Amino acid sequence: MISLKIFTYYQQDGRIIDRFQSKGAVIHPLVKSEKPFQIGCMYLSQNSVLGMHEAMCPQLFIVTDGSGWVRVEGGEKIPVEKGTAVFWDTGENHESGSDTGMTAIVAEGEEFDPERFLDLK
Repeated sequence: MISLKIFTYYQQDGRIIDRFQSKGAVIHPLVKSEKPFQIGCMYLSQNSVLGMHEAMCPQLFIVTDGSGWVRVEGGEKIPVEKGTAVFWDTGENHESGSDTGMTAIVAEGEEFDPERFLDLK
């Protein structure tokens, strides 16, 4: 019996994010559970911004391709690139964007603690 299953997460099949004055941002859900926890693939196109918004729970933004920037409310833009992971805690206002395009995996959930597994700087 074969149990292999193939799933796709193509950008064109994702959900366009237009809240928070965002532009060029698409997310495609990958995993969602009964408890508040989900994983999605975020696509930020050229000259995009995922506008300032509050983290509803702990969130890890893992850049897998391209480059861009992140910032918290009142802060400067911080450059990020493939291989960078950014953590925002519950209630933290933040935004991200890219001039050239960037793809990231977003993992978030109430009981999520990436410091148990990652060496965050």
